[in-house]
Amino acid sequence: MHKALASLSSRDIERVLKKFGFLLNRQHGSHRQFVGFIKGTKRRVTVVAGQKDFPKEILRSMIRQSGLSEEEWLEAIR
Repeated sequence: MHKALASLSSRDIERVLKKFGFLLNRQHGSHRQFVGFIKGTKRRVTVVAGQKDFPKEILRSMIRQSGLSEEEWLEAIR
């Protein structure tokens, strides 16, 4: 995993998701659920907890949930 992904906050993650057309679907406490349609019409749901920094395993999980690649995330961060 690229070092830039190791220090993303929940706001950074939300910005990336919004760049790819994800919309906030609902919120329960500090957990926000974003819904988007990636690569055709496949509906993807990604949950983001409100915290400052995420461990690499959690970031990888969110990337998988979104249906995007790590390269797409890195490009969106720049």
